Amino acid sequence: MLIANAYAQAGAEPGGLLANIGGLLPIILMFVVFWFLMIRPQMKRAKEQKAMVAALAKGDEVVLAAGIIGRISKVGENYINVELATGVDIIVQKSAVGALLPKGTMKTL
Repeated sequence: MLIANAYAQAGAEPGGLLANIGGLLPIILMFVVFWFLMIRPQMKRAKEQKAMVAALAKGDEVVLAAGIIGRISKVGENYINVELATGVDIIVQKSAVGALLPKGTMKTL
């Protein structure tokens, strides 16, 4: 009396393959967009950072993640010595190097 009877839609085929794919299409599309806008550029940056850290050599001028600028005085397997001023060395992890500076940058600062 208060609730109307529910009837099945005529002509509908439940469980069709196209119906299942059509339901997943928005999720697949969101994943593809997410991949190209977020994951792929991050992987590219990580690859460039890894290559830069592997190529560090004595005498390179670097900016550390904390914003400290210095010159590499010694390169180890996992750590580097960075000379901040004459006679002032600090030891940091290689992964703490944020950017490689052109030669002579420290003299102009």
